[in-house]
Amino acid sequence: MRDAARSIGLAQSDDFYRFIDRNFNFYSRQYLRLMAASQQPVPGLEPVLYNAQHGFTLQYMLLLSPLRPDDDEATANQKLRIVVQFVDILLARRLWNFRSIAYSTMQYAMFLVMRDIRRLEPTPLAEALHAELARETETFASNDRLRLHQQNRHALHRLLARLTDFVEVQSGQSSRYMDFVSEGKTRFEIEHIWVDHPERHTDEFTHPADFAEYRNRIGGLLLLSKSFNASYGDLRYEEKLPHYNTQNLLARSLHPQCYDHNPGFTRFIAVSGLPFMPHDHFKKSDLDQRGAMYRQLAERIWNPDNLLAGVAA
Repeated sequence: MRDAARSIGLAQSDDFYRFIDRNFNFYSRQYLRLMAASQQPVPGLEPVLYNAQHGFTLQYMLLLSPLRPDDDEATANQKLRIVVQFVDILLARRLWNFRSIAYSTMQYAMFLVMRDIRRLEPTPLAEALHAELARETETFASNDRLRLHQQNRHALHRLLARLTDFVEVQSGQSSRYMDFVSEGKTRFEIEHIWVDHPERHTDEFTHPADFAEYRNRIGGLLLLSKSFNASYGDLRYEEKLPHYNTQNLLARSLHPQCYDHNPGFTRFIAVSGLPFMPHDHFKKSDLDQRGAMYRQLAERIWNPDNLLAGVAA
C-alpha cells in the first residue's frame, strides 16, 4: 500500500482518515456479512453458502469488487446478488463438465473479471457478467454424460441437492437444502437407481464396464437418506419404486402416484414445461430421458438471464 499510495488516493492525512473511517469500515462490514452467509443461508445471498461449500474462496474478492463505499444498502445488496449468481452459474457449469474449480485453475480468469467489474453500477454489472457467461463455450448442454466418479462425489452430491431442493421449493414446499447436505446419522447419500448387478441388464449391455459407466450417469442418480439405501438399496427397480414415493419430490417423480392429487408439483410442471414423467420400469431409455430432464432443470436453476432479471426488477 505504501508503494501504491497515490494510485489508491492516499496522498494527505485526510485521505488516510477517510480510508479507515469510511472505506475500511464499509468493506469490512460487507466482508463479515459474506462470511456469515457462507455458513448459513441468508435470504437473497444463498449462493454464497453454495459457493463456499465448493471451497471457492475467490468469491469474496469478486463480490466486493463492484461495491463502492457510498453505495446504499439496497444497491450493495443488488450488486452482491448479481455477482454471487454469476459465480454460482460458473461453478455449476464447470462441475457439470468435469472442470476444475481450484484456486490455481481459476485465479487468473477471476482476477480479470474483478478488474472489469470494479465499481460498476448494477445494470452494467449484470450486463458484463452475463456477457462473460455467454463467452463460455461449455454449458450444461456440452456434456450429456455427466456421471459420478471417485473425484466428484461431494460436488455431485451438492448439485443433486440443488436440483432436489429446487423442485420441492418451486412446488410450494419449504427448502430442505441444509438437510440434504448435512452430515450425521440422518444424512442423505447418492442413490443409484440401478443396483450394481450388471447381470440384470444383459439385454442392453454386453459388457459390465459399459453398464457401470451408464449406471453412474446423472439420470440414474437420486439423493436419499442413508437409512433408505441400507433398507432398499439392493432391490430391483420395480421393488424400490413404491418406496421412492415416500421420499423427496425428485425421487417421488418416478412413481405415477406423484402426479395425482399433488397440485403444487403439477402446477410447477405446467409452468416450467419440464419433461417430468413416471417410470414403471427403468431401462436405458428411461435413464436417458431422466438425464435430459435433469439437464433442463439445471439450465432453469443456473440461467444467466437471472442476472439481467435482477436489475430489470
